[in-house]
Amino acid sequence: MALTIRVLLENRRADGADELLRAKAGLSLLVADETTSVLFDTGPDSSFVHNAEILGVDLTSLTATVLSHGHYDHCGGVPWLPDNSRIICHPQIANERYAIVKLAGVSRKIKKLSLDIDYSRHRMEYSRTPVQISDRFLWSGEITVDEPRAYGMISGNPAAADYVIDEGVLIYKSEHGLVIITGCGHRGIINIVRHCQHITGIRKVYALIGGFHLRSAPPWELLRVRRFLHQQQINKVLGCHCTGAWGRWWLPEVIAPATGDIFTL
Repeated sequence: MALTIRVLLENRRADGADELLRAKAGLSLLVADETTSVLFDTGPDSSFVHNAEILGVDLTSLTATVLSHGHYDHCGGVPWLPDNSRIICHPQIANERYAIVKLAGVSRKIKKLSLDIDYSRHRMEYSRTPVQISDRFLWSGEITVDEPRAYGMISGNPAAADYVIDEGVLIYKSEHGLVIITGCGHRGIINIVRHCQHITGIRKVYALIGGFHLRSAPPWELLRVRRFLHQQQINKVLGCHCTGAWGRWWLPEVIAPATGDIFTL
């Protein structure tokens, strides 16, 4: 059974692709096999719909939309989904969150990283635990991390560090092993892979696709990721979005998907 991944939105446009295709900071992938079609993330706005129309991709018969986490560049396109769309995500997807800078020991907001989205229009399936979408597709649920890293602040009284605990991934159980599809990888690529192996009971990872959040990672972290991926003997690694040129430079076998690309596994 073949798995097809269409890149509806990514930071870059593919070489030779239609110049009308939009490329923006964000991610939106259409992942489908013969029976199931899942939209993974929506990018920041309507660009994924615009690109789907140019690419001749039908978004009217989706099995589900999966949102990796609540940053605007991954869920900002939700208002352009049809009413009553089935959306699977973590219950904290709508947290109001900000990037921060620390000055004299005080954290100050510098940029809002979330949007005020009306999720009540849709059939929301909020879950901290894995959700079976079909025989082969699975939403990972919340990914446990022993030493989580904060990425900004969650608004509240009091405000709290944002560990992006709402981040989950899409898993496809192929005949050759797991295909793991990530949004940004805030929870750490190694943690994500181990979580997926644990909840499925499948050790073999055939492909790892998506944002790995390595664009500004220090060399020692990149070396650790590189060793881990080599040890896992993953057949295909496709690093896009926040993997960054720096991250891809340290992972020389990584393919860099772009808007308009199609991959068949």
